[in-house]
Amino acid sequence: MGLFSSKIIDMSSPKAALVKELISSDKVVIFSKTYCPYCKLAKEVFDKLQQKYTAIELDERSDAEEIQLILGEMTGAKTVPRVFVKGECLGGGSDVKALYDNGKLMHYFNAP
Repeated sequence: MGLFSSKIIDMSSPKAALVKELISSDKVVIFSKTYCPYCKLAKEVFDKLQQKYTAIELDERSDAEEIQLILGEMTGAKTVPRVFVKGECLGGGSDVKALYDNGKLMHYFNAP
């Protein structure tokens, strides 16, 4: 099946639990692909902020398609990057860059 197939996603599956665990494993978690320019853009934003992040490089995993389908179910988008700060999905690379450019990204780190 192709990446954007209409599979039924079991959000109570062990893989969905793994995705949720990965999201909660660090303050900033980026589901990424090593060759993706938007993923690089998102990582550059956090590098500029000197903010540590965990990058889950899906192109280096055999379960990438399943993870992307689960992320799609959780966030409404299967594309990468999917950027999470404190468990909240901020969107993709352009979304994170826009939050950085307008000064709103730091709010996510300063909020309780």
